[in-house]
Amino acid sequence: MPTDEITAAAAGSWTLGDRTVHRMGFGSMRITANPDRDLAVRVLRRAVALGVNHIDTAAFYFSPGGPLRVGTGGVRYATELIREALHPYPDDLVIATKVGPDYRTGAWSGELTSPADLRRQVEENLRRLGRDHLDVVNLRIARRPGDDSVAERFAALAELRDAGLIRHLGLSNVRVDHLHEAQAIAPVVCVQNAYAVDAHRISDDLLRVCGERGVAFVPFFALAGERREAGATAEHDAAVREVARAHGATPHQVRLAWTLHQGPHVLAIPGTGDPEHLAQNVAAGALRLSPDDLARLG
Repeated sequence: MPTDEITAAAAGSWTLGDRTVHRMGFGSMRITANPDRDLAVRVLRRAVALGVNHIDTAAFYFSPGGPLRVGTGGVRYATELIREALHPYPDDLVIATKVGPDYRTGAWSGELTSPADLRRQVEENLRRLGRDHLDVVNLRIARRPGDDSVAERFAALAELRDAGLIRHLGLSNVRVDHLHEAQAIAPVVCVQNAYAVDAHRISDDLLRVCGERGVAFVPFFALAGERREAGATAEHDAAVREVARAHGATPHQVRLAWTLHQGPHVLAIPGTGDPEHLAQNVAAGALRLSPDDLARLG
């Protein structure tokens, strides 16, 4: 489908607390992998020029090589690239970040992160983004059998919210019971989970509950599916390809359009380091699928 003149506004909007964002956003995980720093900066600026006002990032999004190389010049943090590209930030830009995993050691032990560790990560986000408060902070957890309560950690973030370091709170990689638990402590404006037309549909119930409660549901890996961190999949089932041909769109655009069609509270955050793919992703917000299309994809 043509991408000329299509902006993120075509996807409609949703409110995260007191901030209104376009439902087509941008995920920053992949921009750190490109060795061309200038290109990463151009992609971020192009995203904002295309109307994107919701950027997703994390304390633990950094370039290959690992955080232990800090100070060697070899690590690029997504938050630092966002600051380089966009600071001073547009008034309408909402930057949502994640904290939780202990990325310093490579252990990714999000379920063991202490309140002190969470505060350190919040402060690192503030410093690297060059801000005095964070718009949205999502608590990312590592789900595990047995007791994986979010109460202590979410309460620690709620205290930072009360102190003015955070404006709004969210959750990432959670279940419905985690949402119940967190909402008993403080308001939750969004939930981020892996979710795609052909993968991670275990979150169907969570998506529904979020809609009932006015909480934004923000899928990640909508383009990657089961490939996850490996990037956008090139394997699409027959239904996705058929719908794409019928609309003169790419299969990736159909995947994003299907995501947005799952409810007005669903926000897309596709990531890319390619300016052309960025424009295609944003244009997918204008793709309207028919009931027959959705039934075929369902």
